[in-house]
Amino acid sequence: MREVLHWIGGAMRRSSSARLGDVFNPASGEVQARVVLGGAADLDAAVASAAAAFPAWAATPPLIRARVMFRFRELIERDAGALAATITAEHGKVLSDARGEVTRGLEVVEFAAGIPHLLKGEFAEQVGRGIDSWSVRQPLGICAGITPFNFPAMVPMWMFPVAIAAGNCFILKPSERDPSASLHLAALLKEAGLPDGVFNVVHGDKEMVDAILHHPGITAVSFVGSTPIAEYVYAQAAARGKRVQALGGAKNHLVVMPDADMEQAVDALMGAAYGSAGERCMAVSVAMAVGKAGDALVERLVPRVQALKVGPGTDPEAEMGPLVTRQHLEKVRGYVDEGIREGARLLVDGRGLKLQGYDDGFFIGGCLFDDVRPEMRIYREEIFGPVLAVVRVPDFAAATALINAHEYGNGVALFTRDGDAAREFANQIQIGMVGINVPIPVPMAFHSFGGWKRSLFGDMSVHGPEGVRFYTRLKTVTARWPAGIRTGAEFVMPTMR
Repeated sequence: MREVLHWIGGAMRRSSSARLGDVFNPASGEVQARVVLGGAADLDAAVASAAAAFPAWAATPPLIRARVMFRFRELIERDAGALAATITAEHGKVLSDARGEVTRGLEVVEFAAGIPHLLKGEFAEQVGRGIDSWSVRQPLGICAGITPFNFPAMVPMWMFPVAIAAGNCFILKPSERDPSASLHLAALLKEAGLPDGVFNVVHGDKEMVDAILHHPGITAVSFVGSTPIAEYVYAQAAARGKRVQALGGAKNHLVVMPDADMEQAVDALMGAAYGSAGERCMAVSVAMAVGKAGDALVERLVPRVQALKVGPGTDPEAEMGPLVTRQHLEKVRGYVDEGIREGARLLVDGRGLKLQGYDDGFFIGGCLFDDVRPEMRIYREEIFGPVLAVVRVPDFAAATALINAHEYGNGVALFTRDGDAAREFANQIQIGMVGINVPIPVPMAFHSFGGWKRSLFGDMSVHGPEGVRFYTRLKTVTARWPAGIRTGAEFVMPTMR
């Protein structure tokens, strides 16, 4: 049985812990590997390795750090197929989706390769007589990333390329459900010329997470996961003086106006709700039909959901793969059961899906509910599975009010032909990422990713300009060179005159 080890100091390292976790093939249900579940001693080793590497790496000119990112980019392109295959084998998503994940991560590497420009400070000449002032952005030290199972390559690449290019060292704690992609990325960084110790990977569960949150040698923590854990990570790390960005859950709505291109809206919902089996923080899980749009939307959705091609991620015909674990499968089925109990109409039931040859796989078909009400759990809570809820509202104002009242504020979309409605929606909606006729409005790498309300804890979003600010701290220098003039001691607040 293959064993997934830590990566510390530029090499694979066994754990001081004897605990192991199962890594499944979601399509077959079989255990394909075991991952070491490390603890505080393993983290201490990673922090020691990073601390030894940090002074030289921080002193390395940004241009040279950028060249490592350029080489890393080329290696990712070379190995994109192999990375996608690793993701599909452990997560279950279809290969085309896994390739897309690698591409979106690659875009952040490309952004990080521009770090010499991104780190430029500001200079003000003659702020006072003979006095100049300037600012610089300097690395924090050792940063850590705790990342989720749904994007085992992309989400880590939203973090570590910017952190490393800015001169920090980085410790990644990937999900124990699909840990192998992180080791592939570590090997590529070493091949790209990154010094040993600058990037480390430690595996584990809550014990390792708590070790990261408490370790005095770690100055910043980035997290993506569910809202309860995000809030916990933020509270624990911030209480210990660490800089924290903790991205939580979502309940993303797609509003369909009566004037929308209905075929375009249905296409958008199919991909956004059922792509990656709904295991995306930007997945659309609520279709909000305004006025007369409801009947037309449901009429088109039902046959499309019934016709979803579900299969192992390696099947080129499959549109949706399995869920990541049996435990998660049972959780999603439980939400469907709950929706029925609460009185929603289940128009398409995917719970009975069986695939010949994959009887033990973690499969569920697409599920579609109608007449979902705001007080229902399937509306309020994040399901993280292929379950789409149709909520009918009378008008634009009711749609906006419902969305703004929800505790999550990650992403939202509006489908309409009306420019006035679109502009008003973008202005009024209390959500961090907004799409207009775009179902999954994930910002490009040169912008920043982050929600509002209980979808983000912390002041700064991920990657892009916000990422550079998060992984650096501002220093402002004010300088005057002696000119032979002595004015004596001054006991008043300094002013520039």
